[in-house]
Amino acid sequence: MALVLTEEQQLLRDTATQFFQERLPVANLRKLRDSKDATGFDRAAWKEMADLGFAGIMISEKYGGTEFGPVGLGLVLEQAGRTLAASPLVSTVLLGGSAVQLAGNATQRQEILSAIAAGDRILALALEEGTHHNPTRIATRAEADGSSFRITGKKTFVLDGHVADQLIVVARTSGTESDRSGITLFLVDPKDEGVKVTRTQMVDNRNAANVEFSNVSVPASSVLGSIDGGIDVLEQVLDIARIGLSAEMLGLVQATFDTTLAYLKERKQFGKVIGSFQALQHRMAALFAEIELCRSVVLDGLTAIEERRNDVPLIACLAKARLSDTATLMTNEGLQMHGGMGMTDQFDVGLFMKRARVAAASFGDGNFHRERFATLEGY
Repeated sequence: MALVLTEEQQLLRDTATQFFQERLPVANLRKLRDSKDATGFDRAAWKEMADLGFAGIMISEKYGGTEFGPVGLGLVLEQAGRTLAASPLVSTVLLGGSAVQLAGNATQRQEILSAIAAGDRILALALEEGTHHNPTRIATRAEADGSSFRITGKKTFVLDGHVADQLIVVARTSGTESDRSGITLFLVDPKDEGVKVTRTQMVDNRNAANVEFSNVSVPASSVLGSIDGGIDVLEQVLDIARIGLSAEMLGLVQATFDTTLAYLKERKQFGKVIGSFQALQHRMAALFAEIELCRSVVLDGLTAIEERRNDVPLIACLAKARLSDTATLMTNEGLQMHGGMGMTDQFDVGLFMKRARVAAASFGDGNFHRERFATLEGY
């Protein structure tokens, strides 16, 4: 694994850095929050991101993408994490786009991937059914009805679900609720009869939705991949998302560190800047070392996806567990070092803490992935 970026990757990172700092700074998230924006992200900025190639960064050039690969997308997500940029990168590019590329047929790929790359379609993965991440526990059922299927069930925590143009629904076509097999992915129009979408707002002010399906009829052509074979695709998609979200958390962690370091150099107590106190210096040094370890883990994960290595599931567990823990630790430390002022909305550190909590819980927290890692290793 090369720990040094290529010239093209450095250029992409610099472009993303400039875009997010100028176009989607933290102030943009505050504006969306305070105005109770109905969409939850800036659609004009999303279109600009598509024009820059960010939406199609994992998509082949024949579908209008830039085909820059997972490492490129990770660099973009890291910069998005630095400014808490709200966008459909996770829901549409990481989750939706990956699912279509891995399981879609030629027609589905041509239609959907081209629309994603152009910034014209938002996808949402309807997976979770409870309060904790459990991708194989699926009660939502899809019953065969002639040449079509009828879907019935409920989904929670559907990222960007209320603005999605298309849902990827994880449903059970055979077996019992806790069976690993018998899961199928379906493409569903949220405007179809029997679909009810209710927007929810998470603590980090990001989009999510609860979605109910009441005997929703979908044609057989809406199946994404094979019937009863969805779990293999789903796990690959989730591992890509876990590593990608870890890259976003890396940006969040670095931004919190930088903000806290700047505060320590300015805030004075007892006639001295508090950054001169040895106890705080030791804490910041330990955090710096932890961030560097996280950076190596994330880059290894992105490289593993790009090289299609067999250890992607293990690396995904390692990256998500470590970044979830570090994001929680860094934002806790950042808030404490800001003192009482850090609890006020005047400082951004509170916003970073809230995003860290949601990101850490998404697609499995540290405990989930430590257990999964042990299981994968045969323990």
